[in-house]
Amino acid sequence: MDCRVDRFMRCGRDRGYLLGMMESVLDAIRSVPPGLAYAIIALLVFGEAAVFVGFVLPGETGVLLGGFLAHQGHLDIVTLTVIVVVSAIVGDTVGYEVGKHLGPRVLRLPILRKHESGLDRARELLRRRGGPAVFLGRWTAFFRAVMPGIAGLSRVHYPRFLFWNALGGITWGVTFSVIGYVAGASYERVASRVGTAVAVVVVVLVIAAVVAWRVRERKVGRGPT
Repeated sequence: MDCRVDRFMRCGRDRGYLLGMMESVLDAIRSVPPGLAYAIIALLVFGEAAVFVGFVLPGETGVLLGGFLAHQGHLDIVTLTVIVVVSAIVGDTVGYEVGKHLGPRVLRLPILRKHESGLDRARELLRRRGGPAVFLGRWTAFFRAVMPGIAGLSRVHYPRFLFWNALGGITWGVTFSVIGYVAGASYERVASRVGTAVAVVVVVLVIAAVVAWRVRERKVGRGPT
């Protein structure tokens, strides 16, 4: 058999396996009970700044997935948005209190030690911008995880912190929930027109883009080595 034909056949088999696997993943996601889905998303969003889970599990990915499920009819978009907003605000408030009361001990945690240059940039942003830095930090994964703690450590007045924290939590939560919902609409539209297989490819590409974004942000947080 010609080697090019053989490669083509192998490629087709691999692609078919990938598509089958992704369809299985999507089916598994759809089978998650709504209550459990809400709880997982809330914990991801809450934990980003409260316990620095954002270094490992990005909250925005969970919100995007929640929006996707909402358009699929498995979750309610209004309930999802409220849960995301409340979790974001409460999580950042806990992060603020951790930074305020534990102070420099938090910065000596192993998970933070290798991000010293990123922490310096967070301090500088807070020094230059003050309260608005809390809002701006909400839109970058690294700053979202550390800015509340840095604000608490820097003794930013809590009412000022709460205002910018709430503003950031509301706008970020609504934005990412809606983006996920729109992505679900795009998936259904593509699937109805050109088939589920191509729609799954679209989902794979979106996931790859999110992963690439996360890798870039981690490099930003780590700084030059």
